[in-house]
Amino acid sequence: MASLPPLVEPAAELTKEEVARYSRHLIIPDVGVEGQKRLKNAKVLCVGAGGLGSPALLYLAAAGVGTLGVVDFDVVDESNLQRQVIHGQSDIGKSKAQSAKVSIAETNPFVTVNLHETPLDSSNALDIFRDYDLILDGTDNFATRYLVNDAAVLLGKPYVWGSIFRFEGQVSVFWEDAPNGQGLNYRHLYPEPPPPGMVPSCAEGGVLGVLCASIGSIMVTEAIKLICGIGDTLLGRLMVYDALDMEYRQVKIRRDPNATPVTELIDYDAFCGTVSDEAQSAAAGHTITASELKEKMDAGDKFELIDVREPHEWEIVRIPGAKLIPKDKILSGEAFAEIPQDRQTILYCKTGVRSAEALSALQKAGFSNAVHVGGGVTGWAQQIDTSLPTY
Repeated sequence: MASLPPLVEPAAELTKEEVARYSRHLIIPDVGVEGQKRLKNAKVLCVGAGGLGSPALLYLAAAGVGTLGVVDFDVVDESNLQRQVIHGQSDIGKSKAQSAKVSIAETNPFVTVNLHETPLDSSNALDIFRDYDLILDGTDNFATRYLVNDAAVLLGKPYVWGSIFRFEGQVSVFWEDAPNGQGLNYRHLYPEPPPPGMVPSCAEGGVLGVLCASIGSIMVTEAIKLICGIGDTLLGRLMVYDALDMEYRQVKIRRDPNATPVTELIDYDAFCGTVSDEAQSAAAGHTITASELKEKMDAGDKFELIDVREPHEWEIVRIPGAKLIPKDKILSGEAFAEIPQDRQTILYCKTGVRSAEALSALQKAGFSNAVHVGGGVTGWAQQIDTSLPTY
């Protein structure tokens, strides 16, 4: 496929200082002075300043992208530092967006940084996206991915999408209104979100820290190609990277003639759902807090405490007196014989999502007085025994 036309018009000039800074770009024939002027004139929005946003923002800044927008309302947590290299130890507890702005300025003081410290949703996405040439989406939840896609489609803007999990990453370029007439959007690859709870997040399943650098750098490479109009972008192709096998492979993406056309922004939390309807129904009236669990323990109540996480999570931290039965064994029914019927069953996981799913299965199997712990072992470690680690 031939290169797409440059996304951005070139700036009027490069200063003497900019020529010195970007000299290694300027001597590449495909980039040159004109390409660097396009980068200088470009406005790129990065959704998220986390695992993928960290390397992406740093390399976009280093490349000389003139204006960077950062959408993030979270604060830096110690668990972020294993992979979110734009933040440091002294940033713990601070705004991720503010932390990113400081690091970007240290990388390249010629870059203008716009901060959008607000949750991205259907009420503000179009207004935030409108002033940018290109969007980079490095978020880790399906609701935001569909929101980014639909907002980009409605505004006719291209965006680079990246995703990571454990040892694998994916990258592609989506642009419904691509000038080559071969436009695609995220819904042509994933028409519907997976069922709630089917795909664990990085917070539940983990991610190799350095994988963020591998995928983030590919995203920036695609952004530079789009801005400058060079090379063959990943529009129409999905790049899949397996770090354990050190293997890159490509999957062709074709337009889905049955894809739902995007005509407006919707309620994406409802569209994707974080917890299934069955789990929400099961948890209603059958959820206890970490403090209530502690009260039951102190009172000597008779109950069976079951941890539904995976064995490697059990090794990190657990609630005293618990028994490990992974969620899948409960959902399949395999574990029912292990659960006594003569006492109340209390389930917990990391935060309460998986235990709600397991609770639904137990209720259907006749464990009518079963409950789960809202907030999970994280709530226990934060509220009851602060000597325990969180992850």
